[in-house]
Amino acid sequence: MRYYEQRYPEVDDLVMVQVRQIAEMGAYVKLLEYDGIEGMILLSELSRRRIRSIQKLIRVGRNEVVVVLRVDKEKGYIDLSKRRVSPEDITKCEERYTKSKTVASIMRHVASRTGGAVVAANGETHEAIAGEEGAPGAETEEERLEHLYDTIAWPVGRKYGHPYDAFKLALTEPDQVFAGLDIPPATLQFLQATIARRLTPQPIKLRADIELTCYQPAGIDAIKKALRAGEQVSTDAVPIRAKLVAPPLYVLGTNATDKYAAVDRLERAIEVIQSTIEELGGELVVKMKPKAISDTEEQDLAQLMAKAGQENAEVSGDETEEEEGL
Repeated sequence: MRYYEQRYPEVDDLVMVQVRQIAEMGAYVKLLEYDGIEGMILLSELSRRRIRSIQKLIRVGRNEVVVVLRVDKEKGYIDLSKRRVSPEDITKCEERYTKSKTVASIMRHVASRTGGAVVAANGETHEAIAGEEGAPGAETEEERLEHLYDTIAWPVGRKYGHPYDAFKLALTEPDQVFAGLDIPPATLQFLQATIARRLTPQPIKLRADIELTCYQPAGIDAIKKALRAGEQVSTDAVPIRAKLVAPPLYVLGTNATDKYAAVDRLERAIEVIQSTIEELGGELVVKMKPKAISDTEEQDLAQLMAKAGQENAEVSGDETEEEEGL
């Protein structure tokens, strides 16, 4: 599958490749974003350091980010370099590749379900959805996919920088994104439904674990004040809630659709809590940095909190405001 309108990459482009074979001259690879065309990473372009074992640098089947050195379209030669790629380049290329794969998945799904024109019993013409009675089979799925890219993905990509960015905007502004494109109504309807299903942000749960201690006379109040200061870092998109597990362990949790924004907001909350508690004579220790958690991890935390609550309830006269909530 070719992800981009141009059939070949340009010199200095970053591309995602998969290693197919390792030879004396270097590594043969296929360019995943350009219909699997072949390229080569020369031995001298694998690493800046002296190569002691090529197997430790590159392995068959692994995806690698490389930069294009030379392109001979007539002979089909593409020379690539791994050693000239920076960590920032890798991040940039991986993000673009992920976007392109998502677009390809959407377009292939639409191509697999949409067909050509069908004449109904009343004489009207409409577009069939694959699987419908009377759906045409003359046009192959690959031909439909190429046509969808030609008429939809690449035009909106030129306009919005990448088809993925256009599709994201289409979640709220479909008329703006698809204006002027010749798209059959059935295809457009199915495309919009697929985009909504695949790209609508889903909330994820994130958590950070911290230990808070303060042995000053007003230690409990100091801890409560620090945690409330951390909660005030919340935004509408990233609401933060502090909960007691069992002294001195607390968790900061949030639900958000943007993982990176949520991690950043939790880290800011920890900084605020730390500065507040230290001013009041206490201490903070990060036990687990902010991260997305699974349903299993959430259930484990709930069980731990329930167990701690039960143990506290069994100890007569040991209840405090801190254990009852913030």
